[in-house]
Amino acid sequence: MDELTSFTIVTGDAHAEVGHTLVEPVPQALGVVDQFGLWGNLGVSLLGFTGAIFVLEPTGTVRGELPVAGAFLSLVLGTVLGSLAIAACGVSGARTGAPAMVLLRRLLGARLSYLPTVLNVVQLLGWGIFELVTIATAAHVVAPDVPRWLYILAAGLLTGLLTLWPLGAVRILRRVATPAVVTVLVYLAVEMLRHPLPALTHGSWSGFWVATDTVVAAAVSFAPLAADYTRHSRSERASFWGALVGYGITQILCYAIGLVALVTVARTPSDIYGAFVAVPLGAVGFAILAARELDQSFADVYSSVVSIQNARPLWDRRVLAGVVSLTITVLALAINISDYENFLILLGSVFVPLTAVFLVDFFILARRRDPRLVTGRRPAMVVAWVLGFIVYQLINPGYIGWWVSLWTRVDGWIHLRDQASMSASLISFAISAVATLVLGRLETRLRRRRATTSG
Repeated sequence: MDELTSFTIVTGDAHAEVGHTLVEPVPQALGVVDQFGLWGNLGVSLLGFTGAIFVLEPTGTVRGELPVAGAFLSLVLGTVLGSLAIAACGVSGARTGAPAMVLLRRLLGARLSYLPTVLNVVQLLGWGIFELVTIATAAHVVAPDVPRWLYILAAGLLTGLLTLWPLGAVRILRRVATPAVVTVLVYLAVEMLRHPLPALTHGSWSGFWVATDTVVAAAVSFAPLAADYTRHSRSERASFWGALVGYGITQILCYAIGLVALVTVARTPSDIYGAFVAVPLGAVGFAILAARELDQSFADVYSSVVSIQNARPLWDRRVLAGVVSLTITVLALAINISDYENFLILLGSVFVPLTAVFLVDFFILARRRDPRLVTGRRPAMVVAWVLGFIVYQLINPGYIGWWVSLWTRVDGWIHLRDQASMSASLISFAISAVATLVLGRLETRLRRRRATTSG
């Protein structure tokens, strides 16, 4: 079965679980507290603590290039903007009962939706490998006598088990993980703030928008996954506020703690984990954070499964979950994933303009359109997406050498100036949004004209 036209929504059963295939009824069993617990946990990442260096030193040239106050403002602004994108995408899932990649069928058409689906699966597999390696690294800091490979195997096994019962995993996060994680974050924040801070305004603001893009990208990476979970929300309001508040608060805390650690006790990002373990009861708190990182690998695997089901709706998600979990575990043991990180960041930039195209089409253009999920091919939407992607790369092409050189040559032809003062995320989002409005209305007029002519 290639086409998915609608989903049967079943509300109110708090103990329901996700069906095995994509054509079974969709239980909407998660309340606002469940959504808050899910997104609150996803907003915390051990990679976020160390990733604060990209906010403090956005161009990677001079330590402390951005003032501490500027870095904090950047992480708050970037998180709010990214969280709004997650929450808005989440509403589409709650409204339709459809997962994220299936919703792209109404944006691009069924077959064209396979392109972002493949890109999404590739980035999710990469981040899943990253998470297993991160969990193993963090656990090894707490208990170095256990071989690192054994931690990877254990994390891969637990990830697979969580993915077999996704709604049950969300409830576990809400009941157990969320209170523990919030307690640990507050405790670490207090301990880090015991050390004197440097001058808050010392430094240059020239890299502010580059730093903000880094934070936006971290949040928007979840936008292509949002509907996979909010489709099970009891209401659109619960999905929106659960994602916005839950993810926003914890990502701000996570980045802020990493930022304070960098400017007070940690000389480099690699020292941050040791700084956490060194505080009283720090090993216990850090062990909790390391175990909680399983929610990130769970989301990577489960959304990979649901994305694959966009192309193969009748494939059993339990089998797919086992295959994907095994794959990322084997690759985490076999390859040096750090060499892949910059490519994953590049893939993430693909979804900033795509999110703009989707949101404008879903909330503005599609209000009077046939509510079915499958439409014909819509090349105009692809054009709007590509325009935003090109603008993003011209402003911030990332860190891969040959890719940066390519876009530097292109910039030499058009002479775009002062990229450091621009936000690649905001400008590319705006370009794609405006292009979607213009091209979408032209598309509607052409469709009506053809209908009139044929009639």
